[in-house]
Amino acid sequence: MHVLVTGATGYIGGRLVPRLLEAGHTVRVYARTPRKLQDVPWHDDVEIAEGDLMDARAVRAAVEGIDAVYYLAHAMGADGDFERAETQAAGTMGHEARVAGVRRFVYLGGLHPDGELSKHLRSRKEVGDVLLRSGVPTIAYQAGVVIGSGSTSFEMIRHVTDVLPWMPAPKWVRNHIQPIAIRDVLYYLVQALEIPADVNRTFDIGGPDVLRYGQMLNGYAVEAKLPQRGIASLPVLTPGLAAHWFNIVTPIPRKLARPIIESLQFECVQREHDIDQYVPAPPGGLTPYRRAVRLALARMRTGQVETSWRNATLAATPADPLPSDPDWAGHTVYVDDRKRHTDASAADVWRVVESIGGDNGWYSFPLAWVARGWMDKIAGGVGLSRGRRDPQRLEQGDALDWWRVERLDRGRYLRLRAEFKSPGRAWLEMTVTPSVDGGSDYHQRAIYFPQGLSGRLYWYSILPFHGVIFPGMVERITAAAERESHNTDSTSRNRTQHNGSAETSHEEAA
Repeated sequence: MHVLVTGATGYIGGRLVPRLLEAGHTVRVYARTPRKLQDVPWHDDVEIAEGDLMDARAVRAAVEGIDAVYYLAHAMGADGDFERAETQAAGTMGHEARVAGVRRFVYLGGLHPDGELSKHLRSRKEVGDVLLRSGVPTIAYQAGVVIGSGSTSFEMIRHVTDVLPWMPAPKWVRNHIQPIAIRDVLYYLVQALEIPADVNRTFDIGGPDVLRYGQMLNGYAVEAKLPQRGIASLPVLTPGLAAHWFNIVTPIPRKLARPIIESLQFECVQREHDIDQYVPAPPGGLTPYRRAVRLALARMRTGQVETSWRNATLAATPADPLPSDPDWAGHTVYVDDRKRHTDASAADVWRVVESIGGDNGWYSFPLAWVARGWMDKIAGGVGLSRGRRDPQRLEQGDALDWWRVERLDRGRYLRLRAEFKSPGRAWLEMTVTPSVDGGSDYHQRAIYFPQGLSGRLYWYSILPFHGVIFPGMVERITAAAERESHNTDSTSRNRTQHNGSAETSHEEAA
């Protein structure tokens, strides 16, 4: 089939696309920011359509010639009237898909009880209802919390259990939940195209285990070889307070944690198993919770995390790309601009630049970076603990602590866009250029566009720190590259001397 995938830059969509390709389907992806896909392994195997889900004309072009649409878009961490925006976007997609002759929608929502729901659960249900009424036969899956390497739910469980030997928790830790492994979610999504074309309904999907959230925490502890955690159920932790607590003790931002916490206030278990009549169980059966945890931990240890919550673009974080320099005319902008020549090659400097952040650090005044990270955490931001997906290699759109990789010209140029809380927008550029003497030039530029008086006061308040942080970064990045270059040269000389000695010995023996 010719398939369109929305949300392909997200956690589920980014894993679904290669599996659809493996199943023999032709895939087109619909992305508001196609550059986020430039480094994914399947980039050259798909068509890419650019546009916003609210743009009817762009949606119309995207669904032209399409047999089935996977609707996986969702506003992560949105505030305000996001429900209305999401239902409008789904309505636009539903109308244009029906007119274009699309034969199938596949949607992924969440398990939920009847009655009053949280805003995010209600929004997901409403989007599914819009697609079911669109006139295009729809499979609307309703899944439990997804457990897999890099998933938000798994990372919340992992970090809070790793950090706290005893934990105060909201009363919903006693609610029953039916988690599902990411591999089983992807299996059901791919198999949805095999369901008879006239089927138009919801299906509950979940794993084989029904657990309390506290049992899930201690199930993780067992698989991670940790002692069982004591859990105290407290009636005073509201979803907002609980989200803030999760934000502090885990890398998950408050805006991303809150929708999950709100959903955990309900008993989220399968109420029907009708999917079994249409889709056979996955080979080997559904994945038990502890095995899903075991598989996720194994993938993390081997660095095989395909997609991660880190790459989710949160609502209300800066999303505009850096304007080109000529556009700065007439704007208030603050710049910290520094350059340094080094004897290290451009390749050696770039290796240091591309490995910056996460466990590798920022090469300057660690205490100041940590303090600023905690300030951001307390304000509900992402902080520094988000880390990086891969310890050495970056890709366009990657999250990097409180930055986002906005542009990457590998070997030459890296531009990071700040996603920390501040009254303005900030970027950090790092450029590496070979020089004629065999060394290279490193150019670093921090750029800040303040918003109002508070933005200007913010810049001047942190100026003393910048006077230490940014010069230190330049000095230590180039020094690290020079050490690497020296070590490489020493290794090369030793190898040459060893080979020369071996040749001499061989001649003497001859």
